[in-house]
Amino acid sequence: MNKTVAVIEGDDAAPEAMRPVVALLDSLQLGLSWVRPQVGETAEAATGSTFPDAARALIDAADTTLFGSTSGKSGAALGYLRWGKETYANVRPCRYLRGCASPLARPDGIDFVIVRENLEDLYVGAEGPLEDLAPLGLVGRSVRRPIHELGSGRYAIKAITREGTERVVRFAFRLAAARTGRDGAGEPKVTCATKHNMLRDTDGLFLQVAREVAEDHPDIAFESFIVDDFACRMIREPERFDVVVMPNQYGDILSDAAGGLLGSLGLAASGCFGEDYAYFEPAHGTAPDIAGRNIINPTATILSATMMLDYLGLDEAARRIEAGLARVYDDGTALTPDQGGSSSTTEFMHALARVL
Repeated sequence: MNKTVAVIEGDDAAPEAMRPVVALLDSLQLGLSWVRPQVGETAEAATGSTFPDAARALIDAADTTLFGSTSGKSGAALGYLRWGKETYANVRPCRYLRGCASPLARPDGIDFVIVRENLEDLYVGAEGPLEDLAPLGLVGRSVRRPIHELGSGRYAIKAITREGTERVVRFAFRLAAARTGRDGAGEPKVTCATKHNMLRDTDGLFLQVAREVAEDHPDIAFESFIVDDFACRMIREPERFDVVVMPNQYGDILSDAAGGLLGSLGLAASGCFGEDYAYFEPAHGTAPDIAGRNIINPTATILSATMMLDYLGLDEAARRIEAGLARVYDDGTALTPDQGGSSSTTEFMHALARVL
């Protein structure tokens, strides 16, 4: 099998995790070839554009993209990977590895996935001054007066569509069905989290569509919670969840909180899936405070890479890497500082390589 992966290393400390992970995958001789689109500041210096046509062409021709975290001008490429490729389902696994520095007394058994709608909600980016709403005469359900009369301020539009909701919920049900064969798995279940009690038209639509889709999957359990109730339950009883689906903003916030259950955003992998393309990126940000120190935790990048391998049909290699990673954490002698250890990124990766 020969697959082409576009690699964008990201900013600040992100390349310090990406480079050794790519080298590790290379050492396993999986039939992967790598292309490196030039984006961000280096592309701007060379071409005048932060995302030139040549970079877009490399991404389009590749089977997938492995993206390091961005905080700067390489974000133009990330925008293309999300909205240009319509990668509507952001998948964020939350699985405890024994040895991780979880703040919970009993983290064993945590193994759920948050599926976040990735294109809609408040992240459509439609904002502006409140006075622009005057011609519409919009009256708030709660404040019961025209919105533009509230004072000097700004607005943001929350957009939830039936089509966008249905496709991400169906994705969540397919994922729940696919997870039933994993070790220790219970009965498949999809949980929906919304603020439908307050946002009856938008979040109410999301929940309504989720319930309709659930009727097409009688073999998969379905439940729903108000999102703040879910947030509490996620901390108190995270082991009860399997696949959780929610609108964009809640998923963005609570998937990071789920990383905190494990012990660090340095453990938080993610993949964004569309109908015919997917890309993968660690969710921890660029960590500018530790850039150049060789101590960034590469786990999120490794687990994002194993999600990528699954997508490419290399699931045996993915399971092998995940098993090796579990052994490194269980051993505990080569952990990075965010996990209570004193090892460098390089030492962590050497420990994983030895196990493999």
